[in-house]
Amino acid sequence: MAKAKATISPETQQDAMRVAKATQKPGQTKAQTKLIAQGIEKGIAQYKKEQKAKARAQDKARKKQQKATPTVEQPREPASSSQPPPQDKGYRHLPWLLLVLSWIGFIGYALVGA
Repeated sequence: MAKAKATISPETQQDAMRVAKATQKPGQTKAQTKLIAQGIEKGIAQYKKEQKAKARAQDKARKKQQKATPTVEQPREPASSSQPPPQDKGYRHLPWLLLVLSWIGFIGYALVGA
């Protein structure tokens, strides 16, 4: 029992006491509340232990899966900095076309509004 107390953190003990006091019935003695708190501490410790075991098992499974399916990187071609990136020829004049159309629209709006 001394070993169990050594592994239970003070925060867990405080949480267990808070829960025990929150669920305390009228006429319940301090000794009974303390026993309930100890039971809650054991439950919290057991829960944490199970969660750690589950996390370890998931980690082992993940590592095993990574080893089973090694990632294959495709070799990259060296990029030459002297060549610009390829562009689609059909959209090469689109910005200029949009600029001209917007100016025509602006001039038409100015003439009609004046």
